[in-house]
Amino acid sequence: MTDRIILLQAPGGVAQFRIEDQRSDPPGNGEITIRHEAIGTNFLDIYHRQGIYPLPSYPAVIGAEAAGIVEAVGSDVADFNPGDRVAYAGPPVGAYCSTRNIASEKVIRLPDAVSFQTAASSLLKGMTAYMLLEKIYDVREGSTVLIHAAAGGLGSILVRWAKSLNASVIGTVSTSEKASRAASYGADHLIVGREADIVAEVKRLTGGIGVDVAYDGIGGDMLLKTIRSVRPFGTAVTIGQAAGPVPPVAVEELRPGKSLCHPSIMAWCSDIGRYRDAAQAAIRALETGIVAEIAAEYALADVARAHEEMETGRAAGSILLIP
Repeated sequence: MTDRIILLQAPGGVAQFRIEDQRSDPPGNGEITIRHEAIGTNFLDIYHRQGIYPLPSYPAVIGAEAAGIVEAVGSDVADFNPGDRVAYAGPPVGAYCSTRNIASEKVIRLPDAVSFQTAASSLLKGMTAYMLLEKIYDVREGSTVLIHAAAGGLGSILVRWAKSLNASVIGTVSTSEKASRAASYGADHLIVGREADIVAEVKRLTGGIGVDVAYDGIGGDMLLKTIRSVRPFGTAVTIGQAAGPVPPVAVEELRPGKSLCHPSIMAWCSDIGRYRDAAQAAIRALETGIVAEIAAEYALADVARAHEEMETGRAAGSILLIP
């Protein structure tokens, strides 16, 4: 089988992807070579492809998580051997390829109980959930949280993780089918439909108070509704813009004492200590079943179709690329 690499020639649509045969170099000092078994996709990849989050230069290879088998180790690498099952997530991007050389400190050993597909679909999302639920806001027993797109890849993990912390979860979904999925993940209450009055429903469900913390990966006009769904001195967290750029928000919307936070898992993981803490926490969560459902698998060469499906928002779960 020919190894392949996906090059993004310039920011733009899926036509900017170019598939090439990959020539692999041996791992350098402190690096290992991983043969990918599964590659995860995230909305982050779309933001990189579109240029919303620009890359340093082009052509570029995107992709922030993958799982596979160690094929070779460079000098000064003592923790891994060929044949080890491993995964990684976070910066630097470059996962859309058959094999990859990567610094060994970025690599996490994969327990036998966690499949390559599960790791590739859920590691970065699990790390994001850890950051959001345990670091950005300390969700605990008695907390009430609002999670948008509760049946999606990240949303499903957020629901499951929040429930593991004994929080009460209000989720929003676009269809009754997705509501059934989100309910199976543990959501206590679901607001269904794109035209639902989310603020009114949240207030009704919380006795007029609002939620302690709300997680919004939708963007567009949703952020204002999210802020208005948060209780006084609660926190609204914006983590994406699947529905479009976030418009300016008047500071008066934060009265009385609401916080608005815009964290980045990639920035969080730029510190190797934080990265490894988050990755190990996510692996432990994956072992307990806090995972994203896999909505579809595409061959690496079909990356354009995978991105198109992601952008429709129809997929209830994660989409994988298989080299």
